[in-house]
Amino acid sequence: MNGFEAVFLGVIQGVTEFLPVSSSGHLVLAEYFLHLEDAGLAFDVILHMGTLVAVLAYFYKDWVSMILSIFPSRGNSESRRLLILLIIGTIPGAVAGFLLEHAASTYFRSPWVVVCTLSGVALLLFLADRMARHARDFNGFEKVDAALVGLSQALAIVPGVSRSGITMTCAMFLGFTREAAARFSFLLSAPIIAGAGLYETIKLVREGPSGLDFNYLLGFAASAISGYLVIAFLMNYLKKHTFMPFVVYRLFLAAIVAAVLVF
Repeated sequence: MNGFEAVFLGVIQGVTEFLPVSSSGHLVLAEYFLHLEDAGLAFDVILHMGTLVAVLAYFYKDWVSMILSIFPSRGNSESRRLLILLIIGTIPGAVAGFLLEHAASTYFRSPWVVVCTLSGVALLLFLADRMARHARDFNGFEKVDAALVGLSQALAIVPGVSRSGITMTCAMFLGFTREAAARFSFLLSAPIIAGAGLYETIKLVREGPSGLDFNYLLGFAASAISGYLVIAFLMNYLKKHTFMPFVVYRLFLAAIVAAVLVF
């Protein structure tokens, strides 16, 4: 893998991790159609750490408040409540990732699976965007909402579903505004990305030393910077716009991939 490929994969990871278009689906398609060299587990960990840095940096005030909320004398009740909601929402995705890891890395990594999930979630995103009430703000999240959004996040183990796409869709079906759905989805991504990164790091250590080079740093930087910019863009974009461009993109990409596979 050269520097260009490292940056390219890093940008794909950073951009598609937070846009509702599926990072895993794009990586599967990139590997399949561009015949990119498999960089291995170490590089995968590096890219995930880049997106983790992005979400931690953008919402750093929220994370600091939640950490302080652990200490009764320094935190506030709202930050403590948000921390509890994120813990509740993380559990289903963590369990699904642990139980379905093998299936996710083998049976689900098919371009046809990505075609089906890209188009299927596009339909759900369209319905949520157009039919939901969009009346509840971010402070309206309750434990049952966090649990339901967390259950939807578990579906993201399948490439093409999109973790951000399915969690935003679920939150909108629950009546939340587009901006509130995106903010909760982004915050919820940090524990699951960190957990997956830690799990993969443990496996990496067990496999023995891996040759890390400058290209890994390029991939990390590309993932972190592009991820941060995408979060900033989407949080501002959703104040006045809908998810329709992403619905169209998902359907267009699914159609293109299906056509290439058939013909």
